[in-house]
Amino acid sequence: MYPYIHIGSFQLGTFGLLLWLAAVCGTIVLHRNFVRNGVDADALNVVALVTLSGIIGAKLWHELQNPAELAAAWHQIFVPGWHHPLDILLDFLHWFQTGFAWFGGLLAGVAMLMFQGHLARPNGLKGHYAAMRMLDLAAPATAIGYGVGRIGCLLSGDGDYGINTTLPWGVHMAKDALVRPNPPNALVQPTPIYELLFALALGWWLWKRGSRPRPLGFITGEYLMISGIGRFLVEFVRINPRVYWGMSNAQVAALGSVIFGAGMMFVTRNNQPAPVTELPVEPAPA
Repeated sequence: MYPYIHIGSFQLGTFGLLLWLAAVCGTIVLHRNFVRNGVDADALNVVALVTLSGIIGAKLWHELQNPAELAAAWHQIFVPGWHHPLDILLDFLHWFQTGFAWFGGLLAGVAMLMFQGHLARPNGLKGHYAAMRMLDLAAPATAIGYGVGRIGCLLSGDGDYGINTTLPWGVHMAKDALVRPNPPNALVQPTPIYELLFALALGWWLWKRGSRPRPLGFITGEYLMISGIGRFLVEFVRINPRVYWGMSNAQVAALGSVIFGAGMMFVTRNNQPAPVTELPVEPAPA
């Protein structure tokens, strides 16, 4: 577990590094899906905007769960005063590097993907059809990117690890972990690794499913349902507090994802598949 990589006086957070790697992986998968489906869109631009939206959404969702703590944190950020803008910026960045909620990131990312689909008009579709098509195309990339990003949570020790364990693959959190186990030297379950393995399997499944025409929106429903099941189950061995009917906040959100995804699969099952169009071939230079 390495929360930070120290290069001289420079300190690089591993969570941010893995978030970047997750975006790279997502971009590669999305680009390949665009190519095989004849979609003329810029995968890098799509992923960059979705990642930025997801980060902001995840941070907002986490912070708005406790407005009092949010107000106190912002008060502390501005303690140096406006005549010390660099100190304010550094305090803000330090505050921003921890505390993200999966569900908030999901909502913000979905909204941005739909907007991007509306703009890109994949396969000549328009309106909500274009939005659904973009969601379907991005489903495998989303699964892979999420799994890779979760390893950043493990490396930073931000509290997303599991309960204490005696299993042979249990891990120790370093003394500079952002959230220490109780007791500090306890072995804990590496739940982000569980999620990575699940995400890779889900990404492979969605990729194979997308190799044949499917009803518009159906693959998105599959992603929401299956990923929700995975997140619901992993929470049983995570340290998150049980706040709603014996479930964690993430479990309630995951249950909602399962129900919504199943409903989406039912509603879209008779939709027409997207028309796959050939990308124009650029002439070779003379």
